Amino acid sequence: MTTVLVNGACGRMGSTVVKAVLDDKDLKLVGAVDIKGGADTGVLAGYPANGILVETDLAAALDRLKPEVMIDFTRPDVVFENVQTALKHHVSPVVGTTGLTEAQRNTIKELAEKEDTPAFIAPNFAIGAVLLMMLSVKAAKYMPDVEIIELHHDHKLDAPSGTAAQTAALIDAVREAHEQGNPDEKEKEGWTGARGANYSGMHVHSVRLPGFVASQEVIFGGLGQTLTLRHDTTSRESFMPGVVLAAKKVRGLKGLTVGLDKLLD
Repeated sequence: MTTVLVNGACGRMGSTVVKAVLDDKDLKLVGAVDIKGGADTGVLAGYPANGILVETDLAAALDRLKPEVMIDFTRPDVVFENVQTALKHHVSPVVGTTGLTEAQRNTIKELAEKEDTPAFIAPNFAIGAVLLMMLSVKAAKYMPDVEIIELHHDHKLDAPSGTAAQTAALIDAVREAHEQGNPDEKEKEGWTGARGANYSGMHVHSVRLPGFVASQEVIFGGLGQTLTLRHDTTSRESFMPGVVLAAKKVRGLKGLTVGLDKLLD
């Protein structure tokens, strides 16, 4: 049985993770941390109180409880420090918080190798979103003109989403290098940003509205045709099978692993 601490336990994703860990027979919740603190994790999950209270000091909790895995769904501005704290305590982080830069990921990779403690990061834990990225890579080899539209709730703290950024990077790695757009067009933006962010020639658009959880469209254009791939998350529960899978498998990995696709057959 894998022992787990949930960081960010009082948030909307964190409380869902707490429930998923409590519900899984192969995982054991030993602690939880959040800046709010004080809540009973059983109550957070919608169950009777279990006596495992949410703490506020991550380093102290890791030092005392010594979990094997820390699942982090906190904030982009603190996740980097959280991951480093976990690795220095030889606890494997499973990270769902987005917003880490490439430089930060490289630092995490180096620290994971130095501490001989595996780490796992996923831009998206929903199986459907992972399949969307995999299918996008296949399509990009044949239809290199592409735009990405990602749609999230209006409380999301980063743009573009981690899923959109990862999708763009994966597409860029396989498609023929070129600047999109008809060379005969002399398009000018009447409003700055109207065409979205430019990533290696492709455009990425971020929508933030109440009512969304997480959705993404990848639109490919070719001569006389378009292809649209779309994934919609309607509930945060969709992420839980992937989170649970990563928590169970991370200790058998080496260094830093990025992407749920690495854990799928």
